[in-house]
Amino acid sequence: MANLKEIRNRIASVSSTMQITSAMKMVSAAKLKKAQDAITAMRPYSDKLTELLQTLSATIDSEISNQYSEQREVNKVLIVAITSNRGLCGAFNSNIVKEVNNLAKTKYAGKDVSYLAVGKKANDAFKKTNKVIDNRSDIFDTLTFDNVAEIAETLMQKFVAGEFDKIDIVYNQFKNAATQIVTTEQFLPIEPIEVEKEVNTEYLFEPSKLEIIDQLIPKSLKNQLFKGLRDSFASEHGARMTAMHKATDNATELRDQLKLTYNKARQASITNEILEIVGGAEALNN
Repeated sequence: MANLKEIRNRIASVSSTMQITSAMKMVSAAKLKKAQDAITAMRPYSDKLTELLQTLSATIDSEISNQYSEQREVNKVLIVAITSNRGLCGAFNSNIVKEVNNLAKTKYAGKDVSYLAVGKKANDAFKKTNKVIDNRSDIFDTLTFDNVAEIAETLMQKFVAGEFDKIDIVYNQFKNAATQIVTTEQFLPIEPIEVEKEVNTEYLFEPSKLEIIDQLIPKSLKNQLFKGLRDSFASEHGARMTAMHKATDNATELRDQLKLTYNKARQASITNEILEIVGGAEALNN
């Protein structure tokens, strides 16, 4: 059985770790509330923008001709991998890395696959491939629409210039604090929009529908990337809060077990000392 000093040191170490994980859990919980409110508030706008785009597409049909809709033979692919800058959030980052690797090995096998790392963990995972065209880990320092729009514009320019034939986004979609869904979305080219039901609503468009489409599609693409980053940001804090909650529970359980072991060892030590004293006294009496 371990000596008492060693057990006391382990109890102190586990207690210190428990305090750290508990503090990290509370910090993530506070940040999660703000991030969750942001993505919840954004979704109605995103849905309405998609609805408007569908309405225009349903009325214009084949008249739409946009540089972002050009379908090409896919040879050069860019995958935008969105992770976090820090760890201690369970399988949040590893799930993204696993999904990106799976896409590269299966769906895009034999293609020239490059990566845009959004988050330090993505850059660390893919920089060894020498296929990371840029690392935008700084975006989470100031996650605003204008900053994300710059990245989206760069991606659109690269697609129009023919540097890439297809661009995908891989991120964690926020469902709740305990659940994040690994999601892969096609960013470019724009997939044909299918309207399930006939659009009966009449709108007056000023300027023309085609002019609105030309302005709406870039805004929709920027919004898509911003929404993905907002989802990932909220998911990160949810995953970290859950991971730290489990870590705190495990540390508490381990500390209780160590305390029980310490008490047993202390009782055994006291018993041995009593036996030695009694044995010594009997020896003197004899």
